[in-house]
Amino acid sequence: MNATGFEGSAQTLRPSTSTGSSLEGVQQWIQEAGYTASILRPTNVPVTGITMDSREVQPGDLYVALPGARAHGAQFLDAVVAAGASAILTDTAGVDIAGAATELPGLVQCEDLRAVVGPLAAEIYRSQPSDGSAPTLFAVTGTNGKTTSTYMINAIMQSLGNATGLIGTIEILAGGVSIPSKLTTPESPHVHSLLSLMRENGIGSAAMEVSSHALDYRRVDGVRYDVAGFTNLTQDHLDLHGTMDSYFESKAALFTPERARRAVILVDDEWGEAMAAHADQAMGVSNVVRLRSGFGAGVTPRPDLKPQDWAVTGIQRSGIGHEFTLVRGDGFELRTSTQLPADFNVSNAALAAVMVAEGTEDADALAQVLAQPETLTPVVPGRMQLIAHQPTALVDFAHNPDALKRALEAVEPAENAGRIIVVFGATGERDQTKRPIMGAIAAQYADIVIVTDDDPHGEDPEPIRVAVETGAREAVESGARAADVLNIAPRTAAIEYAAKIAGENDSIVVAGRGHETAQDVAGVDLDLDDRVEVARALTAYGYDVLPAYRLAEGA
Repeated sequence: MNATGFEGSAQTLRPSTSTGSSLEGVQQWIQEAGYTASILRPTNVPVTGITMDSREVQPGDLYVALPGARAHGAQFLDAVVAAGASAILTDTAGVDIAGAATELPGLVQCEDLRAVVGPLAAEIYRSQPSDGSAPTLFAVTGTNGKTTSTYMINAIMQSLGNATGLIGTIEILAGGVSIPSKLTTPESPHVHSLLSLMRENGIGSAAMEVSSHALDYRRVDGVRYDVAGFTNLTQDHLDLHGTMDSYFESKAALFTPERARRAVILVDDEWGEAMAAHADQAMGVSNVVRLRSGFGAGVTPRPDLKPQDWAVTGIQRSGIGHEFTLVRGDGFELRTSTQLPADFNVSNAALAAVMVAEGTEDADALAQVLAQPETLTPVVPGRMQLIAHQPTALVDFAHNPDALKRALEAVEPAENAGRIIVVFGATGERDQTKRPIMGAIAAQYADIVIVTDDDPHGEDPEPIRVAVETGAREAVESGARAADVLNIAPRTAAIEYAAKIAGENDSIVVAGRGHETAQDVAGVDLDLDDRVEVARALTAYGYDVLPAYRLAEGA
């Protein structure tokens, strides 16, 4: 693969084979998508790219001038023209701002700008042409497990001989090349440009995390996934969605025939069952696969599987992970394992394996790949990432109630052989209702609760900590497990104290930030990597850490 094709960021990279389109072709694509467009100023300059950011315009681009929270994109036309844009696509307000300027290139008016950007980008960049040359695309949505599942999908596809791509919250990868990005989920023009670049460079498959934000903000419009998967739905992002039903509806938008050819849905609770029922209706029953992992709220795999559905059976502990068998309703079986700790990683591994099974045709090759324990044990930065064995020390991204509960359950010692010490906080400027809930969960599943700062953003961090601490103390008063609840800031001091009080049989879980390397405090990014801080603190108190962290600490 030509790695030089990926030099730049997700916001600047463009495919090299864009043949260009006339302005009339752009108008036709908009109309074929069901919207109205009028050419107000013709041009003979072909459109070879598309962007919604005036700072990203390259020669030949169609600049989409949208209304923003603080300014309208049409207010930056001087810079756009100077950068070589071939045409402007904007709404009535944008046309009014543009006025009668004589220096403007081509101009197209459309009132449904957000709705047409994704489909236009797909056409301009030919991200998924009909000749079958596009990568096989996998999408994973859900509250928890998206990142790990996409890493597992990529690991399987690599083992099957594919060069792979990844678009996720931690990083964007193309054939092993890391691509910087300003946004967790790139805007739709960037997504289509990346997919087209992957196709040009021989990437055979790509996995993508698809968040509710990406769906609501139309960042994956115009993309059709070969297989879309659903992990779970638990309380998170209610600052954006308001209610769980609204949150569900956002996720459900992925499971339509326009966005996915096939669906694999974990049905371990009522939300999973509801999502499968929605997908049945939207996509057709034959295109929807149910997967039961047995780790939901009282739901266990049942023998009455339909021929296309799957269940996890034969689960056995293996080291810090599990071995298990995937059984399809028609009798086909896949035996596999993962060395990532926690029951929920069995669910993540099962989802990844079944999604690949539904997206590939070589069942024998897949069975051979899944029989290797390393296949479903990728290193996923900041997801149950092990720093030390004695005490057990893990860094995890758990930042909502369900994820925190699962992370703490994963380190429950055998026969009360040690204590669980948790260090965590809550994010500022996000759903405030989950703060006391997370405090209560910590008190129920940990012996020592250390409340500290997460990313306060623009909020005063002390009231955030107090809200979490109050939830924990109220739970203790009602009989919860925790023997002590502490409020310690800054975060480095909280981690240091956890290492100080830990014994070699104890477990330390530092939750909330995972892979992140900067902490946002009042708009200022402070260098902070939980993994480095845990290793530093444990080393200071005489404990051994894993070799990678010994090297990082210079020991």
